[in-house]
Amino acid sequence: MHPLTGFTAGLLLITLSELGDKTFFIGMILATRHPRRWVFVGVTAALFVMTVLSVGIGQVATVLPQHYVQALTVVLFLGFGLKLLYDASRMVRGGSLADEQAEALEAVEESEAEVRKWSIRTVLIQSFSLTFVAEWGDRTQFATIALAAANHPVGVVLGATLGHAVCAAIAVACGKLIAGRISERWLTTVGGLLFIVFGLVAAVEMV
Repeated sequence: MHPLTGFTAGLLLITLSELGDKTFFIGMILATRHPRRWVFVGVTAALFVMTVLSVGIGQVATVLPQHYVQALTVVLFLGFGLKLLYDASRMVRGGSLADEQAEALEAVEESEAEVRKWSIRTVLIQSFSLTFVAEWGDRTQFATIALAAANHPVGVVLGATLGHAVCAAIAVACGKLIAGRISERWLTTVGGLLFIVFGLVAAVEMV
């Protein structure tokens, strides 16, 4: 599989999936309280490490018979896609990201209650740890694992990392400005369609 395919898939899938996600709001909230550049570094570092771990897990899966890996990839993508489209269909009007934002705020408040003195190191550690924990087990982690099992690992790492960095930059630079303008229903629908497209592509490659 050509690295460009994995790069493109990782970039598109991660960028659209992470906008308005819990990690997006964590970056946004932290950027209103601490220097933006250090929040960006911490958040991006956590997402890079998570991406590398997910791609590593995806590569471990390639030791299994290829047809099993491809079939699991198809099931994961189609399953996520259909679930997202179902969720979007049940949203009232444009949907609301209030729940994601409330969870992010709660996580930040709990973390900051334990800090007595702030420094660059503390901001980096807080940004990294909160983002890493929030991203663990998220649908984008499973999507990255599936992409890595079916595509070139280097391409997936580069594409997914760039997608995460773009979302982190938006969250840190102007997240508060655009948060109220993001339609959860639109994001969920587009994300669901994208998952289904990748699932169909993977299914065609099995034939």
